[in-house]
Amino acid sequence: MKLVLLTIGLMALAFAGIAIKLLVKKNGEFSGTCASNSPFLNKEGEPCSFCGAQPEEKCKKPEVAA
Repeated sequence: MKLVLLTIGLMALAFAGIAIKLLVKKNGEFSGTCASNSPFLNKEGEPCSFCGAQPEEKCKKPEVAA
């Protein structure tokens, strides 16, 4: 029972942290939403398969419908 409560508490803390980050960030955007912006995920310098942005460009899709 303690493990379940601990897990729920940690998940709630993580969601609260993400929510606070979105409230504090300008325009409520995550930075670097395209995988092409990460040198760890895109070592070959390929464009983003979702929006077509090059690694040095910003994401070309301003809003994604969820």
